[in-house]
Order: sequence, then C-alpha cells, then structure tokens
Amino acid sequence: MRQSSVRGDRSRRRRREPDAQELGWDDSLYEDKGLPPDAPGWTPAEGGDVPTGDGDVPAEGGGHRKGGRPRRGKGRKALRWTALSLAVLIVGAAGAGYWYYEHLNGNLRKAPRSLGGGGLKKPDPNAFGQSPLNILLLGSDGRNSKKNIELGGARQDADRKPLADVQMLLHVSADRSNMSVISIPRDTRVTIPKCTDPKTHEVYPQTTSAINESLQHGGPGCTLATWQELTGIYIDHFMMVDFSGVVSMADAIGGVPVCVDRNVYSHDSKGHGSGLRLTKGTHPVKGVQALQWLRTRYGFEDNTDIGRAKAQHMYMNSMVRQLKSDAKLTNPGELRDLAEAATEALTVDDGLDTVKKLYDLGGDLSRVPTKRITMVTMPWQYGPGEEYVVPKPGDAETTFAMLRNDTALDGKDQKKKATPDPKPSTPKGQLNVVVQNGTGSTVNGPASGRASDIQRQLAGLGYTAAATNSVLTSQADTTITYHDASRRGDALAVAKALGLPKSAVRESSSATGMRLVIGNDWRAGVTYPKKPGDKPTDKAPASADALNGEKKACMTVNPQYTF
Repeated sequence: MRQSSVRGDRSRRRRREPDAQELGWDDSLYEDKGLPPDAPGWTPAEGGDVPTGDGDVPAEGGGHRKGGRPRRGKGRKALRWTALSLAVLIVGAAGAGYWYYEHLNGNLRKAPRSLGGGGLKKPDPNAFGQSPLNILLLGSDGRNSKKNIELGGARQDADRKPLADVQMLLHVSADRSNMSVISIPRDTRVTIPKCTDPKTHEVYPQTTSAINESLQHGGPGCTLATWQELTGIYIDHFMMVDFSGVVSMADAIGGVPVCVDRNVYSHDSKGHGSGLRLTKGTHPVKGVQALQWLRTRYGFEDNTDIGRAKAQHMYMNSMVRQLKSDAKLTNPGELRDLAEAATEALTVDDGLDTVKKLYDLGGDLSRVPTKRITMVTMPWQYGPGEEYVVPKPGDAETTFAMLRNDTALDGKDQKKKATPDPKPSTPKGQLNVVVQNGTGSTVNGPASGRASDIQRQLAGLGYTAAATNSVLTSQADTTITYHDASRRGDALAVAKALGLPKSAVRESSSATGMRLVIGNDWRAGVTYPKKPGDKPTDKAPASADALNGEKKACMTVNPQYTF
C-alpha cells in the first residue's frame, strides 16, 4: 500500500516530478504563451484563453503542502471539485417526474451502501418519530471513459482504480430545520476497515492509509464504512460523481456565480495549476471552467487543499442559492436537461436506486432554509513529519459528536427553557433496564462482556431488575433510551448512578422499554470515563472554519498567482 504524502519535499519516498509529455499533454500547453482558440484543451474564460487539461501537478496522496510546493508522486492527476452532487439532492427541482422514468432510472449507476461488515445501526427516531439524514457525497477521479480522460488528463492512469479525492458528509437534522456539511482532507490518515469488492469478491484487509484510497477497496461502500468508523455517524446513503458529471451538471444549471478578491491565473512556468483565469469580482462559471474552479489549489489562499476545500464550499453555497432562485429552472426543458445530466453523472447506493427516491429526497432537503446550511472542514493537524494529516484531537471529535447528537453546527438551535429534572417514578429494584453491548466496532473489534459488566454494576447500585440483551450492536456513544416522557426521571437517575451525562438520555418513539447501550466511548470499566477538558458545545469549533450557506464570500487569491 502506497503511503500518501502531504509534504512531498520532505518524504522519504521522493520521486521525480513527471513532465507534461508523460501526463499526456504537449509541453507547449505549459509555456507562457497563448494558444489558438481552437487548440485542444483550451476554452474561453474570463480574461483570455485558459488550459482545461488537469488541475494541479499530479501527486501521490496529499495536497496540504505549505507554500504550494510541487508534490512528488506517480503522476496521477488529483481531481478537485466540490460535492456537486448536492445539486442532485435537490433533483426534486428537476421535476422530470415520470416523463421518461425508466430511461432516467437506467442512467443511474448503483452500488452497495456499505462494504465494511456490520457497522453502526441507524439511530432511534426522536420522540416525534423523526430521524436525521446523513448522505456521503463523493468525487471520483476515475478515467473510466473517453470524456473523463479528456477532462482529467493522465491517460496512463486510465486503468487505475479511482480515488475518492472529494468527500463531504451532508447531515440534515431530524426536524429538517438545518443542514451541516463537513469536508475531510483527502490525505487524512485513517483506519480503512476490511472490505469485500461486491463485483470481484476480492477481500481487502483492514489497513491504515489516506482516506481517499478507501474507494479502491471495493468502491464507495468501503468509503462509507470508513467514514462510519472514523466519525461514529450512521450514514444512510452515498452519491458519487466524476469529472464529466461536474461539467454536464454545471452546464445544465446554467452557471454558478463565484467571486475572487483579485485577478487570478492558476498557472505558472512549471505547469502547476488548474488553468483558472478570472478577473477580480464575481463571475458565473460553467462547464470546464467550473471544473477548473473546483480543482484549483495553486492560486487560492496558501496553495493547499484547505483553501481548495473552502472554494468548493463557496461554490456549493452559490449553487444551492442558484437552484432555489433561478426562475428558468421552472422551464420543463431546463429541468429535463438537469435531470438527464444528474442521473447520468451519479453512482448511488442501492437505497437510492430510482429517480422517484431521488425526487422524494430532493423534496425533503429543499425544506432546509439556505441560512441554516453550514459548511465546515474537519479540524485537522499534521501527522509526524508532516507527511499526512490526522483529525485534530478534541475539535474533530467535538464536531463529529455534534452531528451524532443532531446538534446544528451554526449554534442556532432553539434553546430549550431550563426546567427542573423530573424525579424518578419507579423504585430502583423494580425498574426494568435492558443493557446491551454496543462496542461492535469493525475496526477495533467488540469489547466482550460489557453488557454483563454494567448490568452487575447496576445491580450493585440497587437496580436489581436490570437484565442484558445478548445481541451485539455498534454505536459511538453510550445512550439510555425510553419511550414515555414519564420515564425520563428514571432514565436520568440511571445515568447519574453510572456517571453518564444528561445528553446520553433520549426519548425515542421506537423504544419499547428502557434500554442502555454501552457504546465505543466506554469500552472498559464500570464508571463512565470523563475526558479532561470536555465541555458541551452548541457550535462548531473555530478550527472547523465554518461557512454559512447564505453568506456571499470571495476567495482570497495567492499573490503569486495574480496578474
């Protein structure tokens, strides 16, 4: 397994930079001169003709080098575009309905939802029967078609398995009042669980590597399983789109307004850059130019993937506003074009395998007001030697926990009025509590005997009617669920006896009694472990660099790439 590199100039596995001819382009494309308008690989753009070949210099793994140093690698081109498939999530707006329903269904590519074994169980619905919705949006750099090779370059990579170079988790609250989107740097070092390719039945053993490589372990279902293990969040669906999908959907939308704070030309004498060329201000981008925006690293902020992720968030925000406000999308012809482009661009899990399901999903998501959409990047830090990045201790887990607990990242959830905790209504010895082991992590393996350990502890505390459920499950956080509001006092008393926080106590419409699930946050001991410095929060950490969906912002251009 190759090791991803975030700072290639410091890597022990240095490789020479491939030249333009090795990557499938003529050297003249990288010279500081113009090309005729009809030259292959060029398209008109604001400020002049710009190359449409690939984005940044190909690299092995990461793209977080400070100062924009070239990456060393095998010569693959790194796809950089936002989770454009968000547009498809609002495909209800495309309203193609049943005009050519079977044709559109046939356009969709399908794959299994998860390849990582048992994994997490879907959380119980809240007291009103509502459940949050989590969708993984993926961008593939595959060159599996002539169009993708043309747009992505690096023809020698045509047979290479694709990488999931763009990954965003979209979380929609149970009451559909808000949406949170979290990106993860593609070089983040994670544990990729054991996955089995559904087509070839090849088994990929558990390994530690860059998260973008998870797609090569059997498909998007393995990337989903990796996210679940990393975050502890149950993910309902995935949607994946490739190079050509970005271009076709941008065209179908009719362009997305983007803004730069000064002139930008993502190009230098060594051929680094996406070729994006824009003058200061706001411009609608579409087609190949949209792909350039989404792949630009050299030219934005500090020339790293973090700046590129911010540009992707801005594009995504603007696209959502465009879809909601553009009157021409009520035109049947425009809507049909968008539906055609969307279905041809997508690979979806088997739970989203029809246009009807996408339509219903789009209608559900359209209820979220734009002002309550928040986009963040997973808090991260460099690993040893700055060869890769890892989740930032504390802040990353805080962000994941907020989504697990269905807490909006914008800090604007309605605050409940403080009321006195209800008193227990059932004597300890008569309270029926079922304890279940929820430590069934596919990465770490289950912690055996957890249900019995805690049941004995409860019995020692006077809860002699406590029993165990032998079915192993998996969830990140320890919870106590109950059905009737009159039992909250009893549940709070159990939580206090074990040292659990009040946030662990939840009313559920699907609960049949009181159930205590011991999560992966409590794999040993009989008193719930408290982490030093942990504090409840109702807003994303500052290190997550949140962007509100209604905010119109301009990308900061790196002075080295202006004109």
